[in-house]
This record gives sequence, structure tokens and C-alpha cells, in this order.
Amino acid sequence: MKSDVNKKLKDGAKCKVVAGTHIGKSGIVQDINTSKTGAVTITVLQTNGVRFKTLAKNVEIK
Repeated sequence: MKSDVNKKLKDGAKCKVVAGTHIGKSGIVQDINTSKTGAVTITVLQTNGVRFKTLAKNVEIK
């Protein structure tokens, strides 16, 4: 499953959070980072202008 998300994950892609703290929120992927440990984090911009960070494994790309 991780490989499917990472293949589709790119700036400007629409996504919906399906797990974690921000479950149910959706928006546009803006920033993709990979930590030293290999965890991929993204910044999501909602339609109301609010941004939040979440793990890429918690999102579903539309």
C-alpha cells in the first residue's frame, strides 16, 4: 500500500486523510518531506486556507 501512495503522491494532488489526528479532512498536497528514519510527511492545504502536516501513510490520493 505504501508504494501505491508514494507513486501517486506529488505536489498539487488532491488527497483525503483516512487515519490519524486529521481524519476526514481533505485538501491539496503542498510539501513532501522524507525524514532520516524514512517517514514521509506532507503538508495539506485545505480549501479554507488552513494548512496541516500529516504522514503520507494516513492519506488517500484522489
